[in-house]
Amino acid sequence: MKNLAIIGGGSWGTALACVLAQRFEEVRLWVHEPEIAEQMKSARVNEVFLPGITLPPNVTPGTALEAALDGASLVLSVMPSHVVRPLYTRMAPFLTPEMRLVSATKGLEAGSLSRVSEVIRDITGPDYRIAVLSGPTFAREVASGSPTALVAASDDEELVAEVQIRFSGPTFRVYASDDPAGVEIGGALKNVIAIGAGICDGLRLGHNAVAALITRGLAELTRLAVAVGAKPETLAGLAGLGDLVLTCTGDLSRNRQVGLQLATGLQLGQILAATPMVAEGVKTTSIALQLAERHGVELPIAQEMHAVLNLGRSPVEAIRRLMGRTLRSERELPSERE
Repeated sequence: MKNLAIIGGGSWGTALACVLAQRFEEVRLWVHEPEIAEQMKSARVNEVFLPGITLPPNVTPGTALEAALDGASLVLSVMPSHVVRPLYTRMAPFLTPEMRLVSATKGLEAGSLSRVSEVIRDITGPDYRIAVLSGPTFAREVASGSPTALVAASDDEELVAEVQIRFSGPTFRVYASDDPAGVEIGGALKNVIAIGAGICDGLRLGHNAVAALITRGLAELTRLAVAVGAKPETLAGLAGLGDLVLTCTGDLSRNRQVGLQLATGLQLGQILAATPMVAEGVKTTSIALQLAERHGVELPIAQEMHAVLNLGRSPVEAIRRLMGRTLRSERELPSERE
């Protein structure tokens, strides 16, 4: 695997290009916005999404999918979840079964309620080898060389080993998993809980409240993951608990920032209009609730976040409703309804 194509030039795609450049002869970074691609070519910095981080010499930004994918042995897709299907449909004519496909997108598809790897499989068919990459990662820290651990998952054990060996380095450690469903559900649902954590901090509810929200949030995303066929232990790992803690407590978390601003009384439209970054939890919340309904699982925190985001419920009222729910045992089975 000599050449890497990264599809998506946001903060995470750019960070991955920086940290993985030393492991490949050439990295081609596909960027959606022509003006950002041109600026990255000339200044060697993504000033919009990851300012202050210089691109390595062997990273080539561009806007042509065919050029980015030509000769790539591994394709790492790092785009918002809502564009996975249309973008992979555009990519399909330039893909070959010899390419390894790795998804680093965290989210679920509206309508189908599919995980991202399922969307990719739906487009490519059965002949392609697909893995997912997730875990507790802030793009800026990864690009700056801070120690980071995450997990690669696939039903294809050999592919996971290839990705693990090829991606791992002095500051970037990849663990292996055979549970892509658990890894993807953990990566998607933690963004929903992080909005709630931001609300708790914005309302100055204290550390007790955030700790309780994280713990019950972990129970919530574990229930849904197990209902779709995942292993519960996966959610106690990097793609579950690890990513949940980071996203709920770190100031670089976009979803936590949404919650913080909702707590001040700002409307969702105002918050989203003020940043080019995508907060995946906003879209994931309603999709997760539909998926939970399909499998007979209740998600109380996600339900309240949906009401705050889409139904006009105040953050204070959402917290009151969560605290006033019927009392129960902490040790419910993952498949039981709350």
